[in-house]
Amino acid sequence: MKKDMRYICYPFMREAASTVDFEIRTDSLTTRIGEALSLTEDIEKVQTDLRWLQPLAYHLNGSVRGKLAITPADLQQLSDLYDDYVGELGELVEQFVLPQGTHAATVLHVCRSEAKKSVRALHKVSIERDVPEILFDFAQLMANVLFVMAVYTNKMHGVDEIPFISKSYPVRKKKAAERSSKGATAE
Repeated sequence: MKKDMRYICYPFMREAASTVDFEIRTDSLTTRIGEALSLTEDIEKVQTDLRWLQPLAYHLNGSVRGKLAITPADLQQLSDLYDDYVGELGELVEQFVLPQGTHAATVLHVCRSEAKKSVRALHKVSIERDVPEILFDFAQLMANVLFVMAVYTNKMHGVDEIPFISKSYPVRKKKAAERSSKGATAE
């Protein structure tokens, strides 16, 4: 007798392989990007870039179990996107900041975190099977792009970033002194 599909949310759920965890993690990332889209309607640049990025998160999802769907051209376009945001933000992205600000920016920070979790899940997959290096590059760059999008979104809304100075890890004293003398800057 055929299994009733209403009782199956994902056909590979009971597999032991880490591929399942990666696919579920990237599904969460794609969903969170959709949430960010719903909150950034007033920033056309971010909207356009998220609309391009969202299906690529699903392509990343399927590129381990299925056919590799992330291309060198996709990676280059993502890299160009990163350079564009960093060029607009300058010093604002040269320090570690607390994930805060507008609702849209905080959701983009959640997206960034989901992308990092996807990288970690992809690492677990790579212990079990070969994973093309382009997937690691794309997923890690995606996390960084989502970070600069969050900072850009706060900047567009006039929200200053709050620098985070770790008590656990050393910071070069010169950079820390420069940051202190500037006060909290938007990042």
